[in-house]
Amino acid sequence: MPHLAYQRAALVFTLFDANDNGVLDAEDFDLMTERVLEVATDSSEADRQALADSISNYWEVMAKTLDVNGDGLVTPTEFRGFVLNPDLFGASAAVFADALAALGDPDGDGLIERPRFLALMTAIGFDVPNIEALFDAFGPDATDRITVAVWAQGIRDYYSPEKVGIAGDRLVPNPV
Repeated sequence: MPHLAYQRAALVFTLFDANDNGVLDAEDFDLMTERVLEVATDSSEADRQALADSISNYWEVMAKTLDVNGDGLVTPTEFRGFVLNPDLFGASAAVFADALAALGDPDGDGLIERPRFLALMTAIGFDVPNIEALFDAFGPDATDRITVAVWAQGIRDYYSPEKVGIAGDRLVPNPV
């Protein structure tokens, strides 16, 4: 397993830990949903609901799979085993990828403009320089747009621990 996959998993944990209490709990996923939907007010209700459902599903799958003592908390160690296992996490990541990418395209033209991408990724908690580097790695067109399909695939790749040298690696601060 590439070391960068562990760094990606650690970063995702910190992003999911929206209330900064050092563990994952249901509140974290509610907070992330609120933050993302705040910047997607012009998206369709169906797309907004799909995103909310995908984030809720993340928590449901994690709680069911990882919270062995039933305390409603998932530790960083428990999470790493989950996020680095495509059999456990892959389906949830794919649904999230499609839902988030759809929020990037409120006008339905299949394209995501840089400002919208930045707003959504900032709401999730990524750092702006890393977001900018990721957008550039996706190969924007002459009008500074990427396709929904490219972003959705980039999200899937990010959650695939066997993938190396992917665009999403740019989200990891100072990758080793």
